[in-house]
Amino acid sequence: MIHRFKNNGYNIVLDVNSGSVHSVDELAYDAIGLKENHSTEETVKALSDRYDRDEILEVCSEIDELAEGGELYTEDTYKVPVGAFTASHKPVVKALCLHIAHDCNLACRYCFASEGEYHGERALMSFEVGKAALDYLVANSGSRHNLEVDFFGGEPLLNFDVVKQLVEYGRSIENEHDKRFRFTLTTNGVKLDDDIMEFANKEMANLVLSIDGRKEVHDHMRPFRGGQGSYDMILPKFKKAAESRNQTDYYVRGTYTHFNKDFSNDVLHLADQGFEQISVEPVVALPTEEYALKEEDLPQLFEEYDRLAAEMLKRNSEGRGFNFFHFMIDLEGGPCVYKRLSGCGSGTEYLAVTPWGDLYPCHQFVGNEEFLMGNVFDGITRQDIRDEFAACNVYSKPGCQDCFAKFYCSGGCAANSYNFTKDVNGAYEIGCELQKKRVECAIMLKVAEENIHQ
Repeated sequence: MIHRFKNNGYNIVLDVNSGSVHSVDELAYDAIGLKENHSTEETVKALSDRYDRDEILEVCSEIDELAEGGELYTEDTYKVPVGAFTASHKPVVKALCLHIAHDCNLACRYCFASEGEYHGERALMSFEVGKAALDYLVANSGSRHNLEVDFFGGEPLLNFDVVKQLVEYGRSIENEHDKRFRFTLTTNGVKLDDDIMEFANKEMANLVLSIDGRKEVHDHMRPFRGGQGSYDMILPKFKKAAESRNQTDYYVRGTYTHFNKDFSNDVLHLADQGFEQISVEPVVALPTEEYALKEEDLPQLFEEYDRLAAEMLKRNSEGRGFNFFHFMIDLEGGPCVYKRLSGCGSGTEYLAVTPWGDLYPCHQFVGNEEFLMGNVFDGITRQDIRDEFAACNVYSKPGCQDCFAKFYCSGGCAANSYNFTKDVNGAYEIGCELQKKRVECAIMLKVAEENIHQ
C-alpha cells in the first residue's frame, strides 16, 4: 500500500508497510500512483498525453527497481503473524500515572476530569497509597530497568509534600531492585514557585506545563473557579521554568477547541514567548459541548496544520526553530514493532492509579467503574480487562486496515475510541482525520530537512 500527497510544494509518496518515503517530481508522482495496479504499458498509455514516452519508460524502470528493493508496493509482513506475536509478547508494567490529587485550583471548561474530581469526590493521595503504587510497579516490571511515573491530577502541586516523599522513597529503592525511576510532573502552574522548580529540575525527567496559547484563548478555557483568567499568573513562571531547564526536558501543553480553530496562532504565540518544546492538541469532546470540534471544522484545521508546518520551515531556516510535539516523527528507526501495532500500552504496560489506589487502564478511564481493574494492594483482579487491551492493535480495529497512518498512530487512543463508539477497537473519526494530517505534515518537514542537507 502506498500513500501519495502534496504538501507545501512537495510531492511525497509513502510506502506504508516499509516506511520508505520518496520526494518525487510530477511525472514520478503520477506514475507511482498508476503502477501500483497497472502494467508499464498501461501506465505509459495513461500518461502519454502529458509526458514524453521515453521519460515515462525511464521512470517506470526506476519504480520497478524501488519495488524490487522493498521500497515501493511492499507487502504487509506484520498482519499474518500479529496474533502469534501479541500472544507471545508478555507485557510488564512500565509506567504509572499517579493521580496525586483529585482536586484542582482551576475550572477548565473542557476538563475530562470534571475540575479534577473525575466525577467523584475530591481527594489527595496519601504517601501510603503512593508507596504501594511504586512497590506494585517495581514488583510487576519484570526485568525492565527504566520505569516511568507521572504525577498527575487534578493539580498535583496541591499535594506536593507527598510528591516529594514519593520521589525520595522511589530513589531509596532503585539500587536494591536495579530500577531507575523517570518522574514527570504535569502542572497548571498556579502553585509553581522557585522551590518547586528547583526540586523539579533535580528530580523530574520531564515537566509538562499547561497553557493554551494566546491570553484570550487561555483565559476563556482555563479560568479560576471565580472566572478570573490564569494566563498572567502562569506565563512568567513557565518562561522561567523553560529557561531553567535549558529549553529541554519539558513542554508547554495546550488544547485547542472550536473557539480557536486558528490554533496555529496559539502555537506561534507560544514560540514567540520563547518556548521551544510545544504541544497544542485538539480537544476531545462529545458533539453536544459548545467547544467540541465538528466535522465541518476539518478543512480549516487542515489548513492550520499546513500553515504551521510552512512557518516552522521558515523559522528553522532563520535559526528560530522549535519542536511541535505532533510533528515529531522518526522515519528511520521509530518505535519497536510492538509499539507500532499496539500503541501506548494502556491497560497493560501503562496504568493509572487513583488517590485510593484503584487501577484503571489510563487516566481517561478513571471514574468509569466498568474499567476498574483492581488496586495497588491486591493487584489486577479483572484480567479480562487487561486481556481486552492486550488484544487491541491496528489489526483488531476495522478502521485501521486501509489507513496509511496506522504504524505512526498505532491505532489511536483507546479511551477516545471507547468514548465515541463504546468499543476500544472503534475509531474516533475526527481524531483520525487530524492524526492523518499531522503525519503528512511531519513527513513533509522531514523531507524538507533532508533536501536542505543535500
